Amino acid sequence: MSYAFPTGGLPDQADNPESSAIFTEAYAVIPASTMRDIVTSALPGWTGTRAWILARPMTGFAETFAQYAVEVAAGGGSNIPEPDAGAEAGLFVAKGAMTLTVDGVQSTLMAGGYAYVPAGASWSVKNDSTDLLGFHWIRKRYQPAAGLATPDHFTTSDAQTPMTHMPDCDGKWATTRFADPEDLRHDMHVNIVTFQPGGRIPFAETHIMEHGLYVLEGTAEYLLNKDWVKVGPGDFMWLRAFCPQACIATGSTPFRYLLYKDVNRHPDLVLP
Repeated sequence: MSYAFPTGGLPDQADNPESSAIFTEAYAVIPASTMRDIVTSALPGWTGTRAWILARPMTGFAETFAQYAVEVAAGGGSNIPEPDAGAEAGLFVAKGAMTLTVDGVQSTLMAGGYAYVPAGASWSVKNDSTDLLGFHWIRKRYQPAAGLATPDHFTTSDAQTPMTHMPDCDGKWATTRFADPEDLRHDMHVNIVTFQPGGRIPFAETHIMEHGLYVLEGTAEYLLNKDWVKVGPGDFMWLRAFCPQACIATGSTPFRYLLYKDVNRHPDLVLP
């Protein structure tokens, strides 16, 4: 299994700068073609690392999460990756090998590997191999709830996690759920959604959850608000709450994307 990840670089001077990038009040599309070297950031506390920061909390848009694509050179990484003690993390490896240590427990995650890191944990990320490490990092400020403990750290992978097929879809629509959806300790889910060619979301989902969607494989036409947008490997979609959404998988291979959503908590009744 292969997973799309930014390649960086810079287009030739003869290329047309016109882009399929879109930013609206309801959604944004950041295509793979815009994820170039000049839009990366170095991160304090990290060595041999650059990051494409694809989403960040914005007042009046999506407010619950930040999402990065992080590339770490051989020998690089961080012993203090997270500057916010209240932040939890979802880490999905797209290429290379990650040495992850969380509260003294060390794991090696290969492509397709996923880890949940709870808020307040002591953790580190290292690239101990000779190849580049590329991973997706989703950060959210954890929202405690009365009577619920903080979720435990865990690791798993795309290959280890069974797909749950949606009902009445002839096996064309399935979700790989890394966290148990019935575990209310979790206030965010990171999933992989898979559509077989021709599969679709057959209605315009309209709901409170915010989304980050990074296309890992395949192509689709995606309905965002009132617009149909063509997306493919490495494209990122950023959706605010209540943006209508649906998709139709195109092409001859599965369409798969990494999905973030906020779940399992009461909305705040007092605006910040």
